Amino acid sequence: MLRVLVLGAAAGGGFPQWNSNSPASRRARDGDPVAPACSQSSIAVSRDGRRWVVFNASPDIRQQINDNPPLHPAEGVRHTPIASVVLTNADVDHVAGLLTLRESQAFSLYATPRVLAVLAENSIFNVLNPDFVERRPLALDRPFEPLTRDGEPLGLTVEAFAVPGKVALYKEDAAAGADFGTVSEDTIGLRVAAADGDDGRALFYLPGCAALPDDLKGRLQGAALLLFDGTLWRDDEMQAQGAGVKTGRRMGHLSMAGPDGSIAGLAEVAIARRVFIHINNTNPVLLLDSPERAEVEAAGWEIARDGMEIEL
Repeated sequence: MLRVLVLGAAAGGGFPQWNSNSPASRRARDGDPVAPACSQSSIAVSRDGRRWVVFNASPDIRQQINDNPPLHPAEGVRHTPIASVVLTNADVDHVAGLLTLRESQAFSLYATPRVLAVLAENSIFNVLNPDFVERRPLALDRPFEPLTRDGEPLGLTVEAFAVPGKVALYKEDAAAGADFGTVSEDTIGLRVAAADGDDGRALFYLPGCAALPDDLKGRLQGAALLLFDGTLWRDDEMQAQGAGVKTGRRMGHLSMAGPDGSIAGLAEVAIARRVFIHINNTNPVLLLDSPERAEVEAAGWEIARDGMEIEL
């Protein structure tokens, strides 16, 4: 069995975002049960229920650990069930939580060489003492078994693959053309399965994805679980609400709705359970009583929530 915990369901900034005064954010801030608050995107997966792999280290990771008892320290004076961290990109909302995990606690850190280089360029990440945290490069399309810092297998097989996306905002190079210098290792998706090879229990985690080419659809065919980029409902959502000037595609995210959206794009792909995650504070599907939420659910999708547990 694979056990999956949704630590955070929202996109960068969470819901409500700290500076958002939208009606939805006000409802969430007021504790409206129809507008449940969400922290920033991250999941944890375990094969044995004792040792966990965290996928993306959200800035909210301290609170996410406190909110999820399986991640609480359980032995001695200092301890963590988090044995490994895997990053899907170098976005702030996926790497900033590493700074919270700096307390001389052993774990292994996996990312593409491109993302590891970004961490190496920024000396603040040197607070992750290499005597305790080993940075390990992962290669695309080459399955690997995450290990503890001491080399013990964690019972999972992870395969990283390139997905359409964008280089992290703070690494954009306007002089590099329309893609801002993006390369294939900047944004990855992950396939996670039990190391015993039971493909029927494979899950796919893609918190950032800008398009659905045929080869990606083929890869997702037959998935037991898909956790997919749900950043925006419509491409011009932030512009329409006066919340920003960028479209979803400019930010490297495919929208849910419309003929070119992910709901339509994945409609014919056989996926047992499909869940949107990494949902922006502007997305109306965060409201349980919105027509957009009803439309998503009618199409066979679920909306991730903090604390959601899934077993495969």
